[in-house]
Amino acid sequence: MSAGREGTQASGGGPGVTDAGRLAAFSDGVFAIVITLLVLDLRVPEFHEGGLAEGLLGEGPAYLAFVVSFIYVGVLWLNHHAVLQLVRGTTAAFSSINLGILFGVVIIPFPAAVLASALADGNTDDLRVAVVLYAFAAALMSAPWWVLFAYVRRHPELRADTVDQEQVRVQEARPIVGLVLYGLTGCSVGW
Repeated sequence: MSAGREGTQASGGGPGVTDAGRLAAFSDGVFAIVITLLVLDLRVPEFHEGGLAEGLLGEGPAYLAFVVSFIYVGVLWLNHHAVLQLVRGTTAAFSSINLGILFGVVIIPFPAAVLASALADGNTDDLRVAVVLYAFAAALMSAPWWVLFAYVRRHPELRADTVDQEQVRVQEARPIVGLVLYGLTGCSVGW
């Protein structure tokens, strides 16, 4: 008997499992704000008469960082949406882990801006630091996804009727791969 409000028991979810509607709405709002904030680093370049094209080209690193980060946040939103399809509801612990995921998402605009700045105005050392920062932020973002899938695996009462243990186990491996790859990227560039 799900009423679509947090605090109501999710249909078939058992004790402590509540409807995830508010969690999904809040998360979608955070994703929308973050993806919107990315555009704030785009600016109209200063230019003299006849120099607009050159000014726009000079902003290329900011455009690149925006596009990469927009796609990255978009993929994270799609993944988050898919995760919520795996569960029938939420618990206080699941919601807390979700906040960890959202924390990882909201930090993306900062390393994206640093990377754009290093591409535009920095030297090789600055670029290296910016890439390490971006890789660290991405690795930090992968950790709560791993915790979330492990939690869902250990709490079968949260899973939707059509989701089995093996599906969750396969999903649990994905953030581990992300942690390793982002960590290796950061370490290899940082050395």
